Amino acid sequence: MASFFCVRTAGLLGCLALASCARKAPDLTPDGAVRELLERIQRTEVDPSEMRSVYELLSSSTKANLVERAKRASTTSGREVPPEDMLAPGRFSLRFEPRKWHARVADERAVVDVIGIDPDTDRAEVPCVLEEGRWRIVLPLPPLSPMEKRPD
Repeated sequence: MASFFCVRTAGLLGCLALASCARKAPDLTPDGAVRELLERIQRTEVDPSEMRSVYELLSSSTKANLVERAKRASTTSGREVPPEDMLAPGRFSLRFEPRKWHARVADERAVVDVIGIDPDTDRAEVPCVLEEGRWRIVLPLPPLSPMEKRPD
């Protein structure tokens, strides 16, 4: 009987050890979410189908904007356009190589300062929001203009 408990305890300790070694989700912190976004953007340069993984890191307000843009694009093109296709791959290429990251957090909002080699020119501020326990990226997209309708 004692050997059963030893084996069971050893198994439980092994599971706990594996769980503690597992990689933490990158979007548990604002700077982790931004780093993950940049990694995913770089992967889209090789494989454009990776844009869906970029879309998943975006805030709900950004996604809603992209969904509406996709609906409009679908209407005008005559084919279903997914919202992640509204993200132009070239628009998200890196202007500089990030060297430092600093998150300024205020409640459920944050701004991540991304700094490159030259802090005067290689600098970006990335807004984030906490949604359902995960940090999401807020893309500053212009609001959509109202849909024009024909009078008839």
